[in-house]
Amino acid sequence: MKKKKKLQENLVGLAFLSPALILLTIFLIIPVGMVFYYAFTDYYMLTPDARKFTGLANFLRLAQDPTFIKSIWNTAQFVLWIIPVQLGLALGMALIVNKPRKGNMFYKIAFFAPVVMSLAVISILWLYLLNPNSGLLNAMLNKIGITSQPFLTSPKQAMYAIIMVSAWQGAGYQMLLFLGGLQNIPRDVYEAAELDGFTKFQQFRYITMPLLKPTALFILLTTLISAFKLIVQPMVMTQGGPMNSTMTMVYYIYQKGFTDRMVGYSSSIALVFTTFIGLITLVQRRVLKEDE
Repeated sequence: MKKKKKLQENLVGLAFLSPALILLTIFLIIPVGMVFYYAFTDYYMLTPDARKFTGLANFLRLAQDPTFIKSIWNTAQFVLWIIPVQLGLALGMALIVNKPRKGNMFYKIAFFAPVVMSLAVISILWLYLLNPNSGLLNAMLNKIGITSQPFLTSPKQAMYAIIMVSAWQGAGYQMLLFLGGLQNIPRDVYEAAELDGFTKFQQFRYITMPLLKPTALFILLTTLISAFKLIVQPMVMTQGGPMNSTMTMVYYIYQKGFTDRMVGYSSSIALVFTTFIGLITLVQRRVLKEDE
């Protein structure tokens, strides 16, 4: 009797889970399996019936592909810059709105507003603001005696411009997380520190930062994973240029798969990218576990 009742409960549970499992299978498991298969073929989208198994040919080709190697460097450069810039900006904004003052709600809305806007819309907006000929930013620079900058049309400046735009757009979300961590720190700790003669900087160094560490580690992890998926900003603002200076791994996957229609080659890039992200995640989990 008990076994029958347990079986019925399991069937009911499975019935409730089945819609999610079906969607998961259709939109995740099957596509991932197809990527694994296509990565070892020469599948070209316009001639799907002519595809054949090529073994490691796509991966050997990747090792000699200068654009792919450049995309790895560009992605790494973006990640290494966006982490300190965006997290530093977010922490600064959180410290501003954490103190009770008039107009705090306005600051919160202003800081968070870019997060809820479409990345494509924001990219188009900054495309006009950074225009080397008629952009507002260059007009402001000219007012203070600085010559107009090429920004997105310069191989040396384009990636840094995208980093700036990305940090501005995403910092509001991290600000809310930092703000939650700051408000969880007991006020009594700061009052005791003031009685002991701690300056504001010493309170920040010895109280705020250590107690904010769990929140900061979570934000670091989520921001790092998100940074590797950069695609919209370079796609809209620079199309990966100039001279592939803003070509990222995810954008290169899209370009090869949907623009050049080389599905097999694109799948091999996606497989390398997934393996790379998986290794970084494992290392990060180990570091966080040791830290705990």
